[in-house]
Amino acid sequence: MYQLENVLRPYAWGSTTAISALLGTPASGGPEAELWIGAHPGAPSVASRAGATPLALDALISEDPEHFLGAESVAAFGPRLPFLGKLLAADKPLSLQVHPSLEQARAGFALENAAGVAPDAPERNYRDDNHKPEMIFALTPFQALCGFRPAAESRAAFEHLAGLVEASGAGASALRDVAGELSAPDESAALRGAFSTLIAGGGGVTAAVSAAVKAVAGAPSGSLEPHAAELSAMLGIGREYPGDPGVLISLMLNLVSLAPGEAIYLPAGNIHAYLKGLGVEVMASSDNVLRGGLTPKHIDIPELMKTVEFAPIGVPRVEAGTSVLGQELYVPPFREFRLQRIELAPGAEPVPLAQSGPAVVVVVSGAVLLDSPKSELRLVRGGSAFIPAAENPVMVHAESGASEDSVAFAITTSLES
Repeated sequence: MYQLENVLRPYAWGSTTAISALLGTPASGGPEAELWIGAHPGAPSVASRAGATPLALDALISEDPEHFLGAESVAAFGPRLPFLGKLLAADKPLSLQVHPSLEQARAGFALENAAGVAPDAPERNYRDDNHKPEMIFALTPFQALCGFRPAAESRAAFEHLAGLVEASGAGASALRDVAGELSAPDESAALRGAFSTLIAGGGGVTAAVSAAVKAVAGAPSGSLEPHAAELSAMLGIGREYPGDPGVLISLMLNLVSLAPGEAIYLPAGNIHAYLKGLGVEVMASSDNVLRGGLTPKHIDIPELMKTVEFAPIGVPRVEAGTSVLGQELYVPPFREFRLQRIELAPGAEPVPLAQSGPAVVVVVSGAVLLDSPKSELRLVRGGSAFIPAAENPVMVHAESGASEDSVAFAITTSLES
């Protein structure tokens, strides 16, 4: 088993304190948005074991993929770690975004390579040839936008907002135009039409965003009902990204509030944005993101429109299943990953790691001992490890005599689910 040193990504939307407070590590003083735990070549963890030179995890795995990943994982996903774990701490809204399917990612990556687009070019859409289905598990109250809601619900919100704007000044006509688009009899066409009108931007949309934010900010709270939650979220987004079309697009999406311990998953084509909170994010090992707003980064509208799934969905929640000895297991409908939450009182009986192929483990409270027939590794709060497939089975022990429960998260594949 290998202890990991992970890469902290300082994106501007990140909290300055949440990740360091969770792990008990010194704060950097700047934004700490994501801690990457895995082998993605964009920011691989560094693996260490006694008596061996530290090595980037992707390089380590490449030395003997079947040993580290297992034959079944290599056959299904190739000679790379199929998942990427992150601790994600949003203090401001992330970009409005969508992830491609595996076929789209492979085709787009090949086309950009053939065109000579540099791998790190800011205008590049596809950083790798993999898809990026993902799941977020909330550690604190967590708010997100996730997928289109029914067109009729969005239309009602835009009509209500137009009334608020009309009462305070000009700018209502663009909002009523969007409401009209959402009235189309074919729901997919209605969502596509309204989204297209907004994402294209232009002076009318920019003015409507500004007018909408001003009207909601100045409206008596009772006048926002029955759309208070989504209009309040829109107001917060608009203050961070003035004039951005994504501010109004937010009214077309499901507003999701997760309590700690709740999770949602995000398949290809699901337009979404995380707004605020701390969570454990798990995904297929990819960095492919097509953005649609709420960002100064590159936006490719034609490619985005080919990727977004224009259909209403319910909130795609992941309910906790139960693994051996009652440990929580979160299994989304993707083969690349599943998440296990392990909580052990001091001196409790050890529990087995619900391992399928390779695994990574991160400890967020207390300390644990990972024990396999071949080796053992102690991890304290803030520590993490990579467990090769060849180490299976692994038992997780709580530290005896500790003053608090030990809590760890483990990520492995879903090949046996």
